[in-house]
Amino acid sequence: MLELKNVYKTFNANTINEKRALNGLNLKLEEGDFVTVIGGNGAGKSTMMNAISGVWPLDDGKVLIDGQDVTKLADYKRAAYLGRVFQDPMMGTAADMEIEENLAIAYRRGKRRGLGWGIRAKEREEYRELLKALDLGLENRLRSKVGLLSGGQRQALTLLMATLKKPKVLLLDEHTAALDPKTAAKVLEISDRIIAENHLTTLMVTHNMKDAIVHGNRLIMMNNGEIILDIRGEEKQKLTVDDLLHQFSVVSGSEFANDRALLS
Repeated sequence: MLELKNVYKTFNANTINEKRALNGLNLKLEEGDFVTVIGGNGAGKSTMMNAISGVWPLDDGKVLIDGQDVTKLADYKRAAYLGRVFQDPMMGTAADMEIEENLAIAYRRGKRRGLGWGIRAKEREEYRELLKALDLGLENRLRSKVGLLSGGQRQALTLLMATLKKPKVLLLDEHTAALDPKTAAKVLEISDRIIAENHLTTLMVTHNMKDAIVHGNRLIMMNNGEIILDIRGEEKQKLTVDDLLHQFSVVSGSEFANDRALLS
């Protein structure tokens, strides 16, 4: 469902600030894979997400989604294949619009626009049922402005919007990092349920090693723009944080450098 072939990306090339963010990156996700991604500071995690999303052109390599080469597609065209939730709860929604209006925008993604009524009664009832499943009380606040929601409520709504049209690939870019532990756990619970119910192919970047182990069927660790560990199945289920740190040291020859991950 997703394949990265020998992807390279360098920032500030031929200057004193040159940084090779992706270094011949190769990754393949089968349909329904839920892959968690962890790595130290500057490992290339977010750069990989941006490469998939088409935020900027690659230096070399290819990005394929469901067998289609999207490498040269602009980000707004590539968006037809993708759903993405960012770290910042303020992204992914329109703060000055109502909850139902935000859902309507997501629902109409890729459809032709006309001059009919914006939201019909039947559609509104569908939104209410979808929100009810989140168990956050949002089903009774359809006319509330999204900017009035808490960070956790907003991330849950963004997640719902990103998956409303069942994307080929769902990208979760540290989507719980800005939330308190209790709220983060709730959003992860909602994420697991939506991914499982819709059989979504998912790539989730996290700074929390425990979350990376507990969630998904596969775990990859990045370092210097490459994948240095790829663990799945029974081996992943038996992992501990200490195991991950040890394996990182063995493979990379250095200590894991990410304060947030270690503190988590």
